[in-house]
Amino acid sequence: MKELAFSVTGVYTTQDAPHSEFYIPATESLSDLSTHTLKHGDTFGIFDRYGDINPGLGSPEGLYHDDTRYLSSLRILVNGKRPLLLSSKIEDNNSALTVDFTNPDLLENHDGVPALQRDMVHFLRSKFLWRGGCYERLGLRSFAAADFWIDLEILFNADFADIFEVRGKHRASRGEKGFEVTKNRAIVAYRGLDDVMRRTVINFDPQPTRLDRGGARYRVSLAAGGRASVFFVARCIEGAAKHINPPRSFLFATKRARRELRSLSSGAASIETSNDVFNEVLCRSMADLYMLVTETEQGPFPYAGVPWFSTNFGRDSIITAMETLWIDPAIARGVLKYLATTQAAETKPEADAEPGKIVHEIRRGEMARLGEVPFARYYGSVDGTPLFVMLAGLYLDRTGDLETICGLWPSIDAALHWIDRYGDRDGDGFVEYFRADENGLANQGWKDSSDSVFHADGALAQGPIALCEVQGYVFAAKRAAARIAKALGRSTRAKHLAREAEELSTRFDDAFWCEEIGTYAIALDGDKRRCAVRSSNAGHLLFAGVAPKERALRVGEQLLKKPFFSGWGVRTIATGEARYNPMSYHNGSIWPHDNALIGLGMERYGLKHGLQAIFSGLFDAACYMELRRLPELFCGFQRMRGKGPTLYPVACTPQAWSSCAPFALLQASLGIEFESGAQRVRLRQPKLPPFLDEVIVRSLAVGDARVDLLVRRHGSDSSVSVLRSEQESHARVEVTL
Repeated sequence: MKELAFSVTGVYTTQDAPHSEFYIPATESLSDLSTHTLKHGDTFGIFDRYGDINPGLGSPEGLYHDDTRYLSSLRILVNGKRPLLLSSKIEDNNSALTVDFTNPDLLENHDGVPALQRDMVHFLRSKFLWRGGCYERLGLRSFAAADFWIDLEILFNADFADIFEVRGKHRASRGEKGFEVTKNRAIVAYRGLDDVMRRTVINFDPQPTRLDRGGARYRVSLAAGGRASVFFVARCIEGAAKHINPPRSFLFATKRARRELRSLSSGAASIETSNDVFNEVLCRSMADLYMLVTETEQGPFPYAGVPWFSTNFGRDSIITAMETLWIDPAIARGVLKYLATTQAAETKPEADAEPGKIVHEIRRGEMARLGEVPFARYYGSVDGTPLFVMLAGLYLDRTGDLETICGLWPSIDAALHWIDRYGDRDGDGFVEYFRADENGLANQGWKDSSDSVFHADGALAQGPIALCEVQGYVFAAKRAAARIAKALGRSTRAKHLAREAEELSTRFDDAFWCEEIGTYAIALDGDKRRCAVRSSNAGHLLFAGVAPKERALRVGEQLLKKPFFSGWGVRTIATGEARYNPMSYHNGSIWPHDNALIGLGMERYGLKHGLQAIFSGLFDAACYMELRRLPELFCGFQRMRGKGPTLYPVACTPQAWSSCAPFALLQASLGIEFESGAQRVRLRQPKLPPFLDEVIVRSLAVGDARVDLLVRRHGSDSSVSVLRSEQESHARVEVTL
């Protein structure tokens, strides 16, 4: 994943890792901020419980568009005071934020006698994002017995900070700001050093009593029992514009925003279970997934997470698509097509780009445009390319959509060429990474903290580094490509790829297995020395299917023992390892997506008890989380009776691949496999976890058909019933026990 950690002195007994240039300082815990998140397309907002934006060092609050903060401050005051909060909630589908508050005691003089007692005015604030704008309605209702006046202030500011500035990176110089105010519109403009004009345009309706560069003031007259409304829209506008059109009305925009959100998930299967709390987890996961999905020209694409990673990430989107492939293959199709269009075509060392490589991260802010950070289009991940080929194979298995795969074949072929030529830097048959430019990421697997790959004594591994899970991904990619080639009539290529996969499997086991630690080494360093560290990376080998069964069973059983399994999930690094720290980003924490892939791997090798333990642990953790939302990660402390999991201070929430972890674990529990060419879905040894007695899957796509399935638990066994199947379809449901 991405570098996001905080330093703790005195933890390591060996050399400490230097901070990455893109390390994010944790000056304040995000879990303390009690923020609400909204997102639409390339725009997202982080608001406090009032719906306000509070400026401050290290605060992520703001309205952002294309990696730039267009609103850095937004506050509503009543007679110069902050109102009294009553309630604050995000709608179940993440479409809007609704806040109820009331007036405090409003003093006329200094004698303590209120001119208006508290709780006389109810304020209902509704806000949502749509097409680069933040739309707000502030409704006022009087419960006072007499008429009165109230002063309402809407204060705002825009700093146009780049997302990397907000994350803590210092800039030596910035562009210039300007202001323009008319009767009902304020414009804060910023011309960056990249010569791009960015404007925050705020329109008010009705016209304020007074409007200046700092805010809008209203003198509102409320009759006894009377009502009033104020509407305002803050729009993020990039680029030159001779004329700025007025915004759409609040009612029009809210209808369109809801309609677009519903259309994103219209093709997905729905799930209902016997456990009401787990239903809440699934509903939140589904809502978070489709909030993070952004429509591109190639189709739906899930952005990685809010606040720091609300953009295109290759690895994250691929794994998210894998986790959701069974319920909505349209996401995988959109991801594959988008990543094919952004695949590297030439060598650019400053971007870690090589022909055929899949993009890691795309940024659109000022600093990326200027090259102050290397992420405008950055290719510094070693695993995205084989994962891309894996996803293509899984998508074909799931859908039988040969037309799409045929169109993607040149990109698949280019990715395979990268694996063999550029990925295997020294010709030893393994894929390694070594950053081509000192400004890039030092570690380029999903654990990309600067200290995440190390030897048993804690010494950091020196590159080029061959990660164990990457070899598993390459194995699975070659097998997937063989299936694709066969389906496209390229039988000779298919046989060649299948043979390469089997040869890699044998070579990998000989090079990476460490009998002394009972699992696979996390990596080989540049001298081909094993990094003999017990890590969750080995669990991904089960997901990829590269491990021989006897090895896989040993790995799986080890991951369930106390050094790894905290009771909430599998730690990234086992307790007792030199750099183990349950509060670290990658060296002892718990990542839901990591656990989901391990769970899928355990199902592959028949370790149903291990899958159930992981599934139950993550479900129990979600029960303690705000909104039942699984975060990017949480701390790896051992579970204690009566105490919930410990939160990580700067974890992104929501995070796409964490949101989708429950779907992947449910698929593994049901043992769902597809043969879409034969319009067939198979449930292989379905076994529900203890917290579920019943699961209903509705409108599951099987080829061109839709079916509804009911799975019931009967002690240690399960039954499967077909509730509905489209009459004209030839879809088949099979169960293997």
